[in-house]
Amino acid sequence: MLLVGTGNLHKLEEIAAILQDFSMEAVSLDYLPPVEEVEETGSTFSENAKLKADYFSRVAASLDPQKRPSWVIADDSGLCVDARDGGAGVYSARFAGENCSYADNNRKLLQALEGLQDGQRAASFVCTICCVPVLDDPGLQPPTLFYCEGTCPGQIALGESGSGGFGYDPVFVEESTGKTFAELEGKEKNLLSHRGQALRDFRLKFADLCKT
Repeated sequence: MLLVGTGNLHKLEEIAAILQDFSMEAVSLDYLPPVEEVEETGSTFSENAKLKADYFSRVAASLDPQKRPSWVIADDSGLCVDARDGGAGVYSARFAGENCSYADNNRKLLQALEGLQDGQRAASFVCTICCVPVLDDPGLQPPTLFYCEGTCPGQIALGESGSGGFGYDPVFVEESTGKTFAELEGKEKNLLSHRGQALRDFRLKFADLCKT
């Protein structure tokens, strides 16, 4: 059993769609007893993904051995904008401040890039996934099995467009289609997105791990 360590329902929907034919049953955080929100204190996507994966692995280790997951994946992702020296980066979810909404973040980003033309609005979505095992002792630090990363290049639009997706999707124009993520159908977005890339990399690495 694979535990998908995210409390973000939008992320969970995307992950479930991409892993729908995965070789192992995947469960959400609802499978665990109540968990705390993991404070993302890392300075990189990898560090934050590791913090979350480790915590959820230790919680899962406290379950009945017959019922607990064997593996945990957790991701951290964000939007890296060239004109902001790679920001918002690991602060993407709270770019406009603590407890801000998706609309607040998009509004602040568009304001920050006001006056910049297409060639000056380059950006990339980045997703890093950390995979760890669930150990028998919840007091032990689980080893990192591997990381997976996906990057989707594009640029920031001059305004919001599209009604799909979530987060920065209405303002992020994917490079190959010229459309915002919010304008793409879910399947098309998952084929192109940073999260889709990282999850497909995870499937390959996990399959290789199971062969050893």
